[in-house]
Amino acid sequence: MKIRSLCITMLLLVSSALSAQFGINSDNSSPDPSAMLDVKSTSKGFLPPRMTTAQRDLIVSPASGLTVYNITYNRNETYSGSSWVGNMHYIGENYGGGIVFYVYDKGQHGLIAATADQSAGIRWEGGTWENTRARADGIGAGIKNTSIIIANQGAIDGAAFAATVCNEFSVTEGGVTYDGWYLPSLYELNLLYLQKNLVGSFVIDIYWSSTERNETTAYLKSFNSGSTIYASKGGSFLVRAIRAF
Repeated sequence: MKIRSLCITMLLLVSSALSAQFGINSDNSSPDPSAMLDVKSTSKGFLPPRMTTAQRDLIVSPASGLTVYNITYNRNETYSGSSWVGNMHYIGENYGGGIVFYVYDKGQHGLIAATADQSAGIRWEGGTWENTRARADGIGAGIKNTSIIIANQGAIDGAAFAATVCNEFSVTEGGVTYDGWYLPSLYELNLLYLQKNLVGSFVIDIYWSSTERNETTAYLKSFNSGSTIYASKGGSFLVRAIRAF
């Protein structure tokens, strides 16, 4: 009887503990009333489960608010109810197959540069001289320009040109292939120039933008002086692809 009574008492204590709040560390005997678990420390952090993207995706019916540390992207991620949301991104971060060089919306969106040039010297035009109307400028404008240039020029003589080497570029990291690269607009190229030392591996020379000037010329950026220039579409200049997130 004594053993039975002891077991019942222990079960009641465990049941009571499971429904109570918890404060971890000796200086945390009074957890915040809004928290089920309140962890306080001035010398150590909280470490969530660590897993790859593939392992994370095997979690069955994740609850909203579930948090893991994704070692594929090196970031904490929380399930929003429909998708996994990572922490805010920052300039200089290795992410999405390249280096983040511009962010907005508090780091939720931005631009990524490839870690190396896609060409050491290539033309802008694809074999014909005409107005492509690829004259958009600003954030994301390079996506539109790249599509317009390729659609207009096509494979006129079968050789590559600035827009195609960016469009056909891809990076595979941790089993994930990152596509969607494009030739930056002049505005985006200037943002990239401002972070050239952080991104790295640039040649101190001239890079093509996707922003057309007229029938025979397009805009470029000097990564030496920072000046904006224009040149013949048939000229041979450097190319660095970017992508948006």
